[in-house]
Amino acid sequence: MDKKIVMSGIRPTGFLHLGNYFGAIRNYVKMQQEYECYFMVADLHSLTTHPDTKELKENVHRVLAENIACGLDPEKAAFFCQSHVPEIAELYLFLNMLAYKGELEKTTTFKDKARLHPDNINAGLLTYPVLMATDILVHRATYVPVGKDQEQHLEMARDYARRFNTRYGEVFPEPQAFNFGEALIKIPGLDGTGKMSKSENQMATLYLADSDDAIRNKIKKAKTDTAPTEANSEQPENIKNLFSLLNLVSDKAVVQKFENDFNNCVIRFGDLKSQLGEDMVTFIAPIRQKAADIMQDEAYLKNVMESGAAKARESAKATMKAVKEAMGLNYY
Repeated sequence: MDKKIVMSGIRPTGFLHLGNYFGAIRNYVKMQQEYECYFMVADLHSLTTHPDTKELKENVHRVLAENIACGLDPEKAAFFCQSHVPEIAELYLFLNMLAYKGELEKTTTFKDKARLHPDNINAGLLTYPVLMATDILVHRATYVPVGKDQEQHLEMARDYARRFNTRYGEVFPEPQAFNFGEALIKIPGLDGTGKMSKSENQMATLYLADSDDAIRNKIKKAKTDTAPTEANSEQPENIKNLFSLLNLVSDKAVVQKFENDFNNCVIRFGDLKSQLGEDMVTFIAPIRQKAADIMQDEAYLKNVMESGAAKARESAKATMKAVKEAMGLNYY
């Protein structure tokens, strides 16, 4: 029986962090066992904000290395760069003819980017959702793991699939959001507000490349309160956040001990943060070291990208053949 197709992408910007791992990558590792998976490094998407392209190669290599270090297996999933699959650019052109200026200007991401970068409102930013739809539809993906901030783009991908099928004939399935259910975890920031982020408040985010000392220092500076004075009182949000992290990387007995201490009003938050720091180092250090080793092996990374692109192009070429036949562009 044919496996369902899953497509996901990540921009080669910033460093992966604990939220990326527990919120996405850990689930992808499970998915690669059951689905036909395409994991894409979205280097073309990153060009819309005019990054320093001298850093692009290292950023791409780092994203690949960190994901592989976390358990993604290039033997089980196609792991490729967006720019290595020219069929993406071709389908992007065709889908742009089914997209309309008014709807693109209303997208949340475009309005946010235009507000933050008023001097860089380029056509790539405007048609960002079209390229994202292309990434999905070029593999005729069934499922797409998306966060809340990308649901609008997935809905637009369904719209473009529907418009193409109505105009030219049935080619594309309408992709659905992959629902992780209880496995979907949001990792809170160490400052007690929001979630961990690639770019915002780096001291509140634990990166998979952080040194042991950086991990300990960030956790040591995490916001806490005075110990509770009433037994079994509700935990403040910033304390809940620390317990959430403790639950991810510490033994159940350790978590239970600190929960009992909190409920009995004898907790020492310095001890909790010290324990969390050591357990977090134990968790992150092997991933960091493995990623660093992979980064040093350019021949291996080249092979991963080439074999991944070959798998992705095989899928994309089949889609483009069907697209051109449906559009009547098969002249010979």
